[in-house]
Amino acid sequence: MKKTTPKRIHIIGSVGSGKTTLAKELSFKFDIPYYELDNVVWKRHSSGDIRRTEQERERYLNNILQSDSWIIEGVHQEDWVSNCFQSADLIIFLDTKYSIRIYRIIKRFFKQKLRLEKSNYQPTVHIFFKMIRWNRHFEEVGKVNFFNKYGLHKNKIEIINSTTKSVKKYFN
Repeated sequence: MKKTTPKRIHIIGSVGSGKTTLAKELSFKFDIPYYELDNVVWKRHSSGDIRRTEQERERYLNNILQSDSWIIEGVHQEDWVSNCFQSADLIIFLDTKYSIRIYRIIKRFFKQKLRLEKSNYQPTVHIFFKMIRWNRHFEEVGKVNFFNKYGLHKNKIEIINSTTKSVKKYFN
């Protein structure tokens, strides 16, 4: 029996875990729009990002959630995203090795500085070190918090350590 393709997918993982790459691939493969939670939090402007108010953020996110199909990706697991996890048909938890995520953060920073890769933010040394700290925090605190808070959705959580092999196995 063939699995039905989920129409509402939430991808969570640390900085550098492969969330955006996976979201883009699944979006292309299944013709489902994808959304980055960072862009729900921030209004992107060439002059600099502006944080949305809580009401704007919730309205924007609820509009996405009301659509028939979506892929939402981000590290966020605060209360304001709880409806994402509840509404998802599938939650993909990317548990990429810490060392791989560090390598990807470094590689991304240099690619962005050399303008070989586009970013939604200004790639500064300050942001680079923040990403390193966020990555450590996710490793030590974020994982545990996620499963403590959203473990009740365990029937629809798929933990993936290696995006390439595991995702192909799951979706083929």
